[in-house]
Amino acid sequence: MRSYSLKAVIFQDAEKKYMVKKTKEIHRFLSYISLMTVNLDKTGLKSIINDIDLLFIDIWGVLHNGIKLYKESINVLDKLEQSKKEYILLTNAPRPNNTVINFLKNLGLDQSKCKKVSTSGEVALRYLKSKYKGLKFFHVGPPRDFDLFKSFEEFKVNNLDESDFIICTGLYDNFSENLDYYKNLLKNKIDKKMVCTNPDLVVDRGSNREFCAGSVAKIFEDLGGDVEYFGKPYPLIYTQSADIKNKNILCIGDNLNTDIKGANVQNFNSLFIMNGIHKNENNIDELKKKYDVDIDYTQKSLVW
Repeated sequence: MRSYSLKAVIFQDAEKKYMVKKTKEIHRFLSYISLMTVNLDKTGLKSIINDIDLLFIDIWGVLHNGIKLYKESINVLDKLEQSKKEYILLTNAPRPNNTVINFLKNLGLDQSKCKKVSTSGEVALRYLKSKYKGLKFFHVGPPRDFDLFKSFEEFKVNNLDESDFIICTGLYDNFSENLDYYKNLLKNKIDKKMVCTNPDLVVDRGSNREFCAGSVAKIFEDLGGDVEYFGKPYPLIYTQSADIKNKNILCIGDNLNTDIKGANVQNFNSLFIMNGIHKNENNIDELKKKYDVDIDYTQKSLVW
């Protein structure tokens, strides 16, 4: 029978407690490291690109500001192509791919890059044709978004009470700054389902901030209505835009609620562009708490 001295037992017990304590400390340290945000302003995107298989790159706020393209960002696309890296230009634009492609062409983006575009409108369109085929709808949004439902526009009605469901692509031109208008419009219509083709709350067009469809959808939800969202951060736009299986993926965007939250939800890596929609909020730790997101990397603007 094996015997132990009292000192040996005490030593082994103390050693075990010490190892447990050190293991917990190591786990805490590794957890802290995993939550750290690394700034890439000096080293550039190129410093991490070897580990990335696929990039989802936001368009508005990263590649342009609604008025002009950002040269450094377009240079990044050139470098990605030279490095044979797969990327998708992923946007919460509530319109079909071709509409956004034409817009980008007018800004000066070349055809080969335009082919990489995937919009929330395109994903929503496929869904609408499948699930809501033949049903009457009421449209909330500007006339420029009519091309989303051009193939079934005969089912559009002008009386909300006559509709089976609501499509929200944005705000009316005459009420683009008055959210109370939509509260009054929708307050007695929460029995209808709303399909929102752009979850963004706001966007910056140059130096001007504008409300997006997500702001109207939020009002509808606050009233008690049910909303189906298409676009970031919801999973369908990623799986419908690229083959994501077994790939190390990086999401690049300026919107914490959509671009970065989407990366978190899908368990992708994220690069937050700070000189976009949150440009007046500079404290990363406060931003992560406020928007309940993890941010892997940051840059002021997208640079290689």
